[in-house]
Amino acid sequence: AQVGQGFELQQPQDKVSVTAGETLTLTCTTSGAGPLGPVKWLKGWGSGNETVYDQTGSFPRVTRAVSESNTDFSIHIRDARPEDAGTYYCVKFCKSLDGVEIFQHGKGTVVSLQDTALVPSMVAAAVVLCFLLLLGLFITLCMYRRKRRGEAESQCLARLAAVGSFSPIPLRCCARTPSTPSSEILDAETSHLPSQRSSKEANDIHYADLQPLPAAPRHSRSPGAACSEYASIRVAAK
Repeated sequence: AQVGQGFELQQPQDKVSVTAGETLTLTCTTSGAGPLGPVKWLKGWGSGNETVYDQTGSFPRVTRAVSESNTDFSIHIRDARPEDAGTYYCVKFCKSLDGVEIFQHGKGTVVSLQDTALVPSMVAAAVVLCFLLLLGLFITLCMYRRKRRGEAESQCLARLAAVGSFSPIPLRCCARTPSTPSSEILDAETSHLPSQRSSKEANDIHYADLQPLPAAPRHSRSPGAACSEYASIRVAAK
């Protein structure tokens, strides 16, 4: 009892996370003179615990961090597996007349494992997200450019319509009859035309549409007159 009074066991790790397939390290140290008895690593507590490491046993995946040390009982567990997840306790036993009993133990270290498949899946998800963001940005840019192009075309068409607008000018002419002087026919043909100042203005005529003249009432038609057609001419507005 007097020998064990200055003994102290430290298990500093509260939680440890390790990736499957890597090496798990569990730390446990002692100080002071302890009673006779082994130091073991147990997984779980109570009646269902499992011995992970014992100084006298054989554990293929478990090795001491500092071999043959009397104060450092840290261990390495190679090739960590999902079944290695759990709570581990470093326990100091003492010998008694009835065998061995627990003398002191650590507070426990909770071990969790990360599946290696999670890393590629997270990377794939990030890549897909970036692709969707870039695709959305590209579509938005295309729609914006199409909208701007449509506005520019609308403005261009509006300018062309304002510059090259057309106004119809109807012309009427009647066929010459023996009783109609040629001067009257000429006046009728040119009465609705704008005065031609130069040959350049004559070239401004863009469109001419000949349509039949509406039939006049029979009682007003003179026996010797025969109506022809009228012309609708479109010229560029000044």
